[in-house]
Amino acid sequence: MFSFDEANKYGKDAMENMLKSYSALAQGMQTLTTEATDYSKKSYEDGAAVVEQLFSAKTPEKALEIQSDYAKASYEGFVAQATKMSEIYADLARKAYEPYEAAVSKPAPAPAAKKGS
Repeated sequence: MFSFDEANKYGKDAMENMLKSYSALAQGMQTLTTEATDYSKKSYEDGAAVVEQLFSAKTPEKALEIQSDYAKASYEGFVAQATKMSEIYADLARKAYEPYEAAVSKPAPAPAAKKGS
């Protein structure tokens, strides 16, 4: 038969799992925010440096070369950052689910038999 002690235990376990999951989510979001901020800052600095190089270019050919090199490096940097961010998201999901794995893998308790049956 289901008792208040069992209900209390299940409630406590559920609360602990929720708090662990929330903590993992908060840490993951902080990591994502830091990564996005760092990437944005670097991207802005790289763009500003390219503008300076473009203004100092002596020929249109040199300006085109600078712009082409920047476009290639910018694309490669974006792909690398997108890959890194997707790995962080996957790790975040895995860590947020970990507290629930044990609870989900446990079999459900058998229903109590009715009296008089």
